[in-house]
Amino acid sequence: MRSSDIMTLQPSESSLPPIGIVAGWGNFPVEVALALVRSGHSVSCIAIKGHASTALESICDDVLWSGVGKVGKHLRYFRRSGIRHVTMAGKLFKADLLYSGSIWLQHFPDLTCLRTFGPALLGRKRDARDDSLLLAVTKTYIRSGIEICAATDFAPELLVKSGILTGKAPSAQLQNDIDAGWAVAKQMGGMDIGQTITIKDGTVIAVEAIEGTDACIERTGKLCRKGGWTLVKVSKPNQDMRFDVPTIGPQTIEKVRAAGGTAIVIEADKTIVVEREKTIADARAAGITMIAIENSQLHRSSDPAAWQAA
Repeated sequence: MRSSDIMTLQPSESSLPPIGIVAGWGNFPVEVALALVRSGHSVSCIAIKGHASTALESICDDVLWSGVGKVGKHLRYFRRSGIRHVTMAGKLFKADLLYSGSIWLQHFPDLTCLRTFGPALLGRKRDARDDSLLLAVTKTYIRSGIEICAATDFAPELLVKSGILTGKAPSAQLQNDIDAGWAVAKQMGGMDIGQTITIKDGTVIAVEAIEGTDACIERTGKLCRKGGWTLVKVSKPNQDMRFDVPTIGPQTIEKVRAAGGTAIVIEADKTIVVEREKTIADARAAGITMIAIENSQLHRSSDPAAWQAA
């Protein structure tokens, strides 16, 4: 966060409704908060302990640091703040939250949390898939008179448009890997497993699951020591833009570079690029080709004229 960003934020008298943010890890919640304040909204933020950035305290009108399991506390906080619209932004480390015993001491669930997630996590037919858990919390918010909105409704500029962001038009080999990797990634997303795969020479090297994109990239580097592989990250076939939107940023670029990757392919209009200028500059400096495409652009030729620069 640059100090100039914070200094330019001036409170404004506006008829726009206040907005709540549930902020997880990464710079995405910070950029959403900046966009909201610049638009004239007041912002109340639940900052998840161990995840959210302290920069939010300098941007939002009010910040409450809380464990992720304090759902009842979150609802009371938003109601006291007059919030009727909330957006979720940022990553939650699901493996730690669900399967690390020590993490429950920090994020100890309250009664509302247990009622929300109990059927999915404690019932006879447990279902801890992302969509199931997020839809459960969304229903709890709705019952409390609070609507969950897509963060990209407030900051649509964060969604990347179609085109070549860095590098040249894909070679025939890269195009083949894009087409094959895209099909696999969409299937994985449709099964709510993950949204990222890595591929080289038509062979899938790794598939993202609960460990997240960064760990998937690191594993790829160990499995493909020669490098030269491609990362493909897509939305789910029926992506709910209110949560779990594919996101990349400078850390993704650094992970791919360190692991020997040479190309990143993301889905246009469905992927968030945080710190866009830095992300693109870092990819260019690392010699990583970065392309945003749509479903309709699959199986394109490698002719540069077929690609429109972003």
